[in-house]
Amino acid sequence: MTPVFAHGALRLYLLALLETGPKHGYELIKALGDRFGGTYSPSAGTIYPRLGKLEEEGLVATETEGRRTKYSITSAGRAELDSRREELADVEDTISASVRRLADNLREDIRSNMRGLRADLAATAEAARTNATSAAFRSRTAGYTPEGQRILKEAELMVQAFRDDIRVELRQHGAARPLTPVALETVRAVLDQARISIRNSLNN
Repeated sequence: MTPVFAHGALRLYLLALLETGPKHGYELIKALGDRFGGTYSPSAGTIYPRLGKLEEEGLVATETEGRRTKYSITSAGRAELDSRREELADVEDTISASVRRLADNLREDIRSNMRGLRADLAATAEAARTNATSAAFRSRTAGYTPEGQRILKEAELMVQAFRDDIRVELRQHGAARPLTPVALETVRAVLDQARISIRNSLNN
């Protein structure tokens, strides 16, 4: 039994579909798929055994057309359907709820897949940036010894960390109150002095 329909509900719904006119098995499958907005489609192994049972009970009649079989509701089938209209209305409500649930699950699957895709793309981009940075660093330090490369890399990381820390502090200060001209000149003077000091230490 498909988990979408409660026990006996699919059997009743097939009678309701046949009430609108005779149909082939594949037409019934398509009609059910359309009713669920494409979020669910019953298999042939689900539909045909139930049609066979309905025929055995005299609720459905069959007519062979070449290699295909057309199913139609009988008078007994209409009588059963008429006696179970309220139950049929409940089945319709259940189908509507199932459509919403299946659509929600589908949307969540899509969102989850998109999150995974974005994470994979971000990781790929980060790996590409890291590889590019490493390649550029190796090119700049081609004549260095391994120890010299390590020291230069550490120095560059220190400068980068200092730059990042100062940028954060400047933005936090700017969010609280504007940066004054005096503070700007102080930052410029300190950075100039730091640049001179670093350059002199490198030349020694």
